[in-house]
Amino acid sequence: MYQFSRARELLEICEKQNLELPDVVILSEEEEWGRSRDMIWDEMECKLRVMENSVRKGLEPDFKSTGGLIGGNAAKLNSYLSYDSLGGKVINQAVAYALAITEYNAAMGKIVAAPTAGSSGILPGVVIALKDEKQYSHEQIINALFVAGGIGKVIASNATLSGAAGGCQAECGAASAMAAASAAYLGGASPRRCVQAAAMALKGLLGLVCDPVAGLVEVPCSKRNATSTANAIICADMALAGISSFIPFDEVVDAMFRIGNMMSDDLKETARGGCAMTPTALEFAKTFRGSMMKS
Repeated sequence: MYQFSRARELLEICEKQNLELPDVVILSEEEEWGRSRDMIWDEMECKLRVMENSVRKGLEPDFKSTGGLIGGNAAKLNSYLSYDSLGGKVINQAVAYALAITEYNAAMGKIVAAPTAGSSGILPGVVIALKDEKQYSHEQIINALFVAGGIGKVIASNATLSGAAGGCQAECGAASAMAAASAAYLGGASPRRCVQAAAMALKGLLGLVCDPVAGLVEVPCSKRNATSTANAIICADMALAGISSFIPFDEVVDAMFRIGNMMSDDLKETARGGCAMTPTALEFAKTFRGSMMKS
């Protein structure tokens, strides 16, 4: 009754039963797994606590990743926010939080894969920054995470969330779509407007390759989380302004899957293409492997 695998099915349930997106996602979970609403809500609340903790930990100024490529960037941007930043407070705060989580993840800290570890900063970066800057309630933020879950379910059902299978469009692209829908929901968008935000966010990141330097989830992953976070907020604002994606979300997801299948394996998390094959990256990889062998 509440099951969906396509965005159009999700929207049909919302409209026929006069339900909001988070309600349908929760009801589908209840129906599919036989768990109570309270259990499902408590689990999401636990995830939010982990997200908030990873932001706090990652904002520490002397933080350093396992590979040593990143660390401290979140603190730098967070300090910069006291100045008249070009991008405004909300976007830069969200980006600082996204950087914090990716840096904490790269240091083996506990994060929430949202939907993956490599893209873990985008969704929490957006919703926690909006909570802090716009004073949304705890309940509203949890509902926004369920909206993200619904978008993620559609992508997982029809394409992939794996960088190894579909490139970074499947990780940062999916996370940006999830975050855009969540942000639009918090801004008061209808279910259809939320899905429009997701479509624009994913469409803007189609073809994004997965090219981790030395195979580490650090470069270009962390800063790619940052730009994907800004992309999500911009697309949410466009949707709230009444702008629509010419290509429906379901078709964008299908296109992402086809693009991933067309990609060379060198561009899908193997560290054999893209940024990973630049002279600087190759020199670092050689040094890093040497240091690992010695230790």
